[in-house]
Amino acid sequence: MSGNTTTLAVPAAPRPKLKPAGLIAIGIWIAVAIAFVFYFVQAFDVTLIERFGMKYLSGLWVTVSLVAVSFVCGAIVSLPVALGRMATNPIARALSFAFVYFFRGTPLIAQIFLIYYGFGQFHGFFETIGLWWFFREAWYCGLLSLALNTAAYQAEILRGAIESVPKGQWEGGRSLGIPRLVIFFKIVLPQALIVALRPYANEIILMIKASAIVAIITVYDLFGETRQAYSRTYDFQTYVWAALLYLAIVEALRHATNWAERRLTRHLKR
Repeated sequence: MSGNTTTLAVPAAPRPKLKPAGLIAIGIWIAVAIAFVFYFVQAFDVTLIERFGMKYLSGLWVTVSLVAVSFVCGAIVSLPVALGRMATNPIARALSFAFVYFFRGTPLIAQIFLIYYGFGQFHGFFETIGLWWFFREAWYCGLLSLALNTAAYQAEILRGAIESVPKGQWEGGRSLGIPRLVIFFKIVLPQALIVALRPYANEIILMIKASAIVAIITVYDLFGETRQAYSRTYDFQTYVWAALLYLAIVEALRHATNWAERRLTRHLKR
């Protein structure tokens, strides 16, 4: 019997070819992008930056602070809601489900109007209990709307992350006599937060873009200042600069997320 073996070469899979229609569509988009850049360079007006630069920075600070505070408040609210979604008590499950269902199933703009204009109908009641100072300010109403909205989404993110942690973590902790509360906060929750890091970053990005809605209730965030600048100049470049600032925030957040993920998961890499 011969010791020679025959090796059969596996043919490489053919590369997919772009159809003519796809090439034409790509060419059109490239041409449009080049034409836009060329026009923007030709029409660039540096006086816009001189006139509205500080207002843009002020609006940027309002946007960043509003999103940051509302995200943290939403994270605090999301923890009991997520635990309620996983509870065995039917009342806790029903209440947390209703909260998530409402704030995820209705438009954010409707929620903002409901809080800003709807709660204003109860002016006398809120003044009696000393809370009218909160609901009369558009910034606080926008903050409450964003916080409740993101709490519903964060609750589902956190619930999914907690349920992804293997049950053996709970069993191992109980076998060592560790209390359930300690197991949750010291063993399960840290692992769940690593899993939830990317979804949390996506939620912040969505919040940054959604926060532009608060401009309609007279909150002068980045988009609100942009509307003011456009109403005085009627120059579309005002919106281009706003888009670039939003893009810069998102890119900074994306790089921060990548860095945090590398730091938190370095013990998992071999």
